[in-house]
Order: sequence, then C-alpha cells, then structure tokens
Amino acid sequence: MSTASAPTTLPMPAGVSASSYVRRVDPWIVGSAMALLAIGIVVVYSASAVRAYEATGSSVGYLVKHLVSIGLGLTGMAVAMRIPLEKWSRYAYPMLALSLLMLLALFVPGLGVRVNGAVRWVNLGFMRFQPGELAKLAVCVYLAHSLAKKRDQVTSFSIGFLPHVIVVSVLVLLVLIQPDFGTAAILFTILGLTMFVAGTKIGYLLIVGVAAIPVGAIYVLTHPHASRRLTAFLDPEGNRFAAGYQVWESLVSFGSGGAFGAGLGQGHQKLYFLPEAHTDFVFAVIGEELGFAGVLLVGGLFAVLIGRALYIAARAKTRFSTFLSFGIAAWLGCQAMVNMMVVVALVPTKGLTLPFVSFGGSSMVMTLIALGVLLRVDSEERTSR
Repeated sequence: MSTASAPTTLPMPAGVSASSYVRRVDPWIVGSAMALLAIGIVVVYSASAVRAYEATGSSVGYLVKHLVSIGLGLTGMAVAMRIPLEKWSRYAYPMLALSLLMLLALFVPGLGVRVNGAVRWVNLGFMRFQPGELAKLAVCVYLAHSLAKKRDQVTSFSIGFLPHVIVVSVLVLLVLIQPDFGTAAILFTILGLTMFVAGTKIGYLLIVGVAAIPVGAIYVLTHPHASRRLTAFLDPEGNRFAAGYQVWESLVSFGSGGAFGAGLGQGHQKLYFLPEAHTDFVFAVIGEELGFAGVLLVGGLFAVLIGRALYIAARAKTRFSTFLSFGIAAWLGCQAMVNMMVVVALVPTKGLTLPFVSFGGSSMVMTLIALGVLLRVDSEERTSR
C-alpha cells in the first residue's frame, strides 16, 4: 500500500486487551525516562532543601510537591497508554479548543495567576495549571491528525500549509502575551519540524522563518526582561552582577564540578547563589554535584530517549503515528537541548524546564502524558507486527 493511500490509524486487533498494550512498551524509552526521573528527584531535593526549610520549616517541602507531580504524571501516562490512537486522532480538535480556552482564561481576572511578572498559570481552585504545557501536546496531536488526513494536499499552500500556520500562530500569540517566549519557540519548532517531515515545501517553511524574525525583534524591543536577557547573553561576564547574574553563577557551577563533581548534596551554588536552582537551572546543579560525568549521563539518557522516539516514528505504519511520534520527539528533544544550552550560556535564557528532571508540576505531568502517548504508538505498532 502506498503512503498516500495508507489509513490514518490502524484498527485495534480483535482479542487484544488494553493491559496487553501497556505491557508492550519500549524498554529503552521507559528505562531512560525512569532514570531521568530518579536523577531529578535526587537533584531537586539537593537543590531545594535549604530553600524549602527556610520557607516552610521542612527540607522536603519542594520534594513532596515534586513527587506528587510525578505521581500525577505517571497516572496520566498509564491512562494515555490505554487510549487507542484512533481516539487520540479524534481528540485533536477538542484538545486544541481546550488549550485555546485555557490560554484565554489566563486573562480573566481571578483565573490568571501572575508570578514574577508573567501570567502563565490558571487557578483551578485545587491547583494551578500552565496551559502552555497542554498546548504543546495539543499541537502535536492536531498536526499529526490534520497532516495525516490531508495526505497529498500537504504540499498545497492554501490547504496543507496556511491553516496549520494560522492555528499554531494563534496559540503562539496568546503564549507570547503572557509573556513566555520559550514555550512559543517550542510550539513553532514543533510546527516547522513536523510539517517538514510531512513533506511541506521548504520554501513555505522559510516564509514562516523569515516572518518570525520581526516578531522576535518586536518582542525583545517591547519586553525589557527579554532585552536584558539578550544583553546578558552577549556579555555574561560584563553583566554578572545584573541581568547576567543567573547565567554567570550557572557557569561557575559547571566550573566547580570538574570531572566527577563535588558529590550529591555538596554543591554550594544552590545556596542562594544560583536562582531557580531546582527548576530552570537544575542542570547546573547536576554539573556541579555530578560533574562532567553526570552531564554526559543526562545527555546520554536524553539521546537514547529521543533516538528511540525517532526510531518509532520511522517504523510507524500510518502517517498519524509517524507525525505524532515525531512531534513529541521534537518537543522533548528541543526543549531539553535548549535548557542545557541556556545553562552553559549558548543561548539566551528562555525559562524552559528540563523534561523529566526539573521541578515543575504542569510541565512534569504533561511530559509524562506525552511519553504515554509515545509508548501507545510503539505498543500498537508492536501489536500490529
């Protein structure tokens, strides 16, 4: 059967239970993800114990919240693994609509929560949730569904290109207003890479890239914090006591770690020298306490996870499975790479967490749910073979 005439999703084989799908998972993906979670638990506790004790009187305050997020995420992952891909395909537009509504809810008085000058969290009463994280998965599912359905029309400007750009751009605009440049960049990266794999003409993608340049420039010029971050990136040493303080202290952390690190719990930069040590800059704590060996270990685990995700995408028998697997791989891989590059001053600060490792409730939960979707793709492909 040709690719153009291939079905969007495969029907579920008769006589196969939902639990059997859960057992058919890629051990490399599960193993690398669980190893990253374990490293994150240890390092988050090490990085946050002193701050938690000062704030709550208990050194495990942040650790408990982190473990709760992991528990919720693993529960969501288990549920996602039991949902057939054909249902995920049908959920594409409802998920997109839910993401849009939650992003709009940020600007409703009493619902949007402002933290450090940004309104990125919706107050749900019993918890706070970051809609930008849901938007990442929603965009992956939407693009996979729409591009698989349109098949040969992907190369068309009016059908295969423009509608996808408009839909994702609306979400990106709402994310930029928060403001959250990092999440906006990840959404556009998922869009560009997935459409490239689907066969969109490179010239069309270049149009989006060129159009994004003035948008980025306007964002920097109209947001003082973004301008300061760019200045700090260009001259971190010259701004070490101003906007570049966090990046400079991150570099000090890596310099202090050496080959094998100072040892777990023995780092000093987390003691109020390095802000956001347990969230955006947790990789710097790994560099100081586990050294270059720890950095290689974490990088290697991400390489295994993303490599296997791309392998699953390449072997998938349907276009929806291929695009969905690739979109999730692009999301997790690019976010991990950007976070690591930020802490070593290779790109300006973005405010993105390190997947599976950093402290962050919404990010952790949605990342693990996305992992469940990826494992579902793999299990269905294994079953069909």
